[in-house]
Amino acid sequence: MSERFPGLVYLGDASSFVDRILEIIERIRLFEDFERGEIGILAAQMRCYRAPAGAIVIREGDSGDFMLIPLDGQCEIVRNDPAGVPQRIGLAGPGKILGEMSMIDGEPRFASCIALEETLFAVLDRDGLSRIIADNPRLGIKILMELVLLLSQRLRTASGKLVLYRADGSDAA
Repeated sequence: MSERFPGLVYLGDASSFVDRILEIIERIRLFEDFERGEIGILAAQMRCYRAPAGAIVIREGDSGDFMLIPLDGQCEIVRNDPAGVPQRIGLAGPGKILGEMSMIDGEPRFASCIALEETLFAVLDRDGLSRIIADNPRLGIKILMELVLLLSQRLRTASGKLVLYRADGSDAA
């Protein structure tokens, strides 16, 4: 998996980071009902990396079959506008989930994720999620439901912003 993130430091599977992952996931409301043992199973399927400041962790338009959770550090989320100029659309630190859309639907990455400072992150790829589903279906379903809820919340937020944008008369339609 180190070829997936050239120039980043591979730190191994996330089992040694279970305490930090548990601490972070407890801050993610969607994962509040996960037990320590479930986090351990999830962590066993994750890999950890350290990215230096300025490293592109996810690149807009690339294919992707993984999501990541920053454990320490800060990332900038950037999307190119129609002219190809990068525009910041958000910041993500510990407790945010990034890249889940492409992991689930296999479509190209929607935006880029750039480390603003040295950032430690845990990665779950589609194969790891598939292993969890096969070996522990109850936990796999629980993870999938949490991801569906996350995507639903993001869609509601984006739809709300679109309504406000249109109400301001900012569109040409």
